[in-house]
Amino acid sequence: MIVQIVGHKNNSLDDFILLGFSIGQKTFSLLIAITYMMTIIGNFAVFSIIQVDSCLKTPMYFFLSCLSLLDICYSTVTLPAMLFITITGNRRISFYRCFTQLYFFVCFGGSECLLLAAMAYDRYVAICHPLRYHVVMNRRFCSGIVSGCWICGLLNAMFHTLMTLKLTFCGDHHINHFFCDVLPMLEAACSNIQSSQVLLHVVTVFLGMSPFIFVMNSYIHIISTILKIHSSEGRQKVFSTCSSHLITLPHPFLLAPLPQSHPNTVFYITSMFNYNGPISGDSFIIVRVSSILYSVVPSLLNPIIYSLRNKDVRKAFNKVIKMPF
Repeated sequence: MIVQIVGHKNNSLDDFILLGFSIGQKTFSLLIAITYMMTIIGNFAVFSIIQVDSCLKTPMYFFLSCLSLLDICYSTVTLPAMLFITITGNRRISFYRCFTQLYFFVCFGGSECLLLAAMAYDRYVAICHPLRYHVVMNRRFCSGIVSGCWICGLLNAMFHTLMTLKLTFCGDHHINHFFCDVLPMLEAACSNIQSSQVLLHVVTVFLGMSPFIFVMNSYIHIISTILKIHSSEGRQKVFSTCSSHLITLPHPFLLAPLPQSHPNTVFYITSMFNYNGPISGDSFIIVRVSSILYSVVPSLLNPIIYSLRNKDVRKAFNKVIKMPF
């Protein structure tokens, strides 16, 4: 049986069946519940603290609050639905719920890619051009950057959703994934997906590869600037303003932690692989694993890596809960 999907005209396609849930559902449901709870609590705590503490009204913390809000939305798109499926065992998802999930998942993912690049630019200006920082990173400019990230995410999601709506799905409408995403739905389609694949590659360059290169380039300049500081105390002080954005390791020449890789490198690399990887065969299991890495792990770890390791946020947190760490 072949069903043609054309917007609301498709009344014969009632639902899809998600095939990602096959073994260990009880353990998986517990893991999902804990992960989602920790993600929401961590990000909501960071967002709330930044909003209520007047000492955190700077561009860096403005971006961090936006990231926390975005991570709450990003994880809410998939994790509650996955938890429901693992608890009930009902792997069916309706046509409208599937495409709604697809739209918002792509929207939030694309927005986060760009927002992380904006945060790297903020640290670049702060470290490499400190005298111009407050002039360049003014409130209007920062608000414009965040608005642009959201607009690009919304447009990207709209294009992908409309392209996917035009596909033809065959047989039992199985989706080899945990949730409705672009690549698994292309794999489930039995019509020509060439246009959708081209769009995927173009978007991956624009929203994935380009921001990733921009982030790496920003931190290369930051490291170069830090290396030019003669005193170890000065290097430590400058580095402390951006260390929460990076995974740190000791470095003998700086006598201070040196940034080695962005904490969301996993987010960029796995998402780029996910949207440019295989669309058939056993290798699609790797796509499912990579999608979990970039859709769940960064949202869970961002509050710890970006904020809770930051002494200003810790001080504000202490004032809110009235107890030391």
